[in-house]
Amino acid sequence: MPVDILVGLQWGDEGKGKIVDVLAPQYDVVARFQGGPNAGHTLEFEGTKHVLHQIPSGIFHEHITNIIGNGVVLDPIVFRTEVEKLTARGVDATRNLFISKKAQLILPSHKSLDRISEEALGTSKIGSTQKGIGPAYQDKIGRSGLRVGDILQPDFQERYQATVAKHQKIASFYQKDLEIEELEQQFFSAIDFLRTFTLVDSEYMINQALKDGKKILAEGAQGSLLDIDFGTYPFVTSSNTLVAGACTGLGIAPRHIGEVYGIFKAYCTRVGSGPFPTELHDEVGERIRQAGREFGSTTGRPRRCGWIDLPTLKYAIMLNGVTQLNMMKADVLDDFEEISVCTHYKLADGTVTDQVPHDLDKTDLTPVYITMKGWGEELRKYEAYNELPKAILEYVAYLEEQLEVSVNIISVGPDRKSTLVK
Repeated sequence: MPVDILVGLQWGDEGKGKIVDVLAPQYDVVARFQGGPNAGHTLEFEGTKHVLHQIPSGIFHEHITNIIGNGVVLDPIVFRTEVEKLTARGVDATRNLFISKKAQLILPSHKSLDRISEEALGTSKIGSTQKGIGPAYQDKIGRSGLRVGDILQPDFQERYQATVAKHQKIASFYQKDLEIEELEQQFFSAIDFLRTFTLVDSEYMINQALKDGKKILAEGAQGSLLDIDFGTYPFVTSSNTLVAGACTGLGIAPRHIGEVYGIFKAYCTRVGSGPFPTELHDEVGERIRQAGREFGSTTGRPRRCGWIDLPTLKYAIMLNGVTQLNMMKADVLDDFEEISVCTHYKLADGTVTDQVPHDLDKTDLTPVYITMKGWGEELRKYEAYNELPKAILEYVAYLEEQLEVSVNIISVGPDRKSTLVK
């Protein structure tokens, strides 16, 4: 069986967690392949909201094997909190959760360095969540990081202290101290907790599952436009959020890739700094924010809101080889009489293009819009895709024509049941 992959096509927060939860019953394995606790995968069912940060979204299904892959950077403190919340809701994560020994650890000093670095940037800050993710990936690339498997070694404490000493030298460059004593107590307690879980060579586990004919779903975090190589650099995350990241983040060969589910909102949002061509700074943008409850599930920060952007969507679809599209939060636009769609960019020299400039943060451009009629009624009352109002079906048909990929799911509310399949 192939590995199907689910990726976000915008700047994150597209609703990937909900779709994984909806698709999960079809799969035997759900695996996270990159990112860290800045992810906030929100699932809502039976009237309860659940937010996962590092644990795969298949954890609510007992028959599913959930794997945190080697491409993830894991914060043991956040991990313990996640597990405790699951336990309080009757979910025993120890029964079907496995963690790669090759996943990198986020240390308290990583969080401190993240904060110090962001503060030093002043008005040029990236918009980091300051959860230590960037510094952890820096150590990984610098070949000095600590991995989950290291906590099983007798010299872990010594290796930890050596890493912290190196981090203090970096902090001293900024004339700062790490100030991590309180966090360290929580960290080592969480490390003891982490040791109670099954730590595995996940690449062998996943490839054996493939040999056994198991169905596997790979779950990404953040969004394609935050990819370290192809995103709106430098306002990006620290890992490869594209489909290719699933190969390196789980240890699977490209020939095993099957369906690629691309998730996008019926509009567009972004958290933190960086370019956002269709951002709305007016009352319309605020209406979208309030209707969509567009506040970070991890940070609580208000998200920047704007109309859908087809040049960036086409770009993300191309890079990921998307085979199916899922449109989220269509109900947020219920009350709009007209809906705008950005089809192209007009550059300063008058050129009109649908390609994304490599230096989007420095490019002077104006979005080119078309306007479509809104549906003007509550979508949550509909239970079937083909019963939806004509206006939204026309909106979707236009997107399919432009993007050249079928929209197979429309989400019209946060609950599992508010997911309409074509």
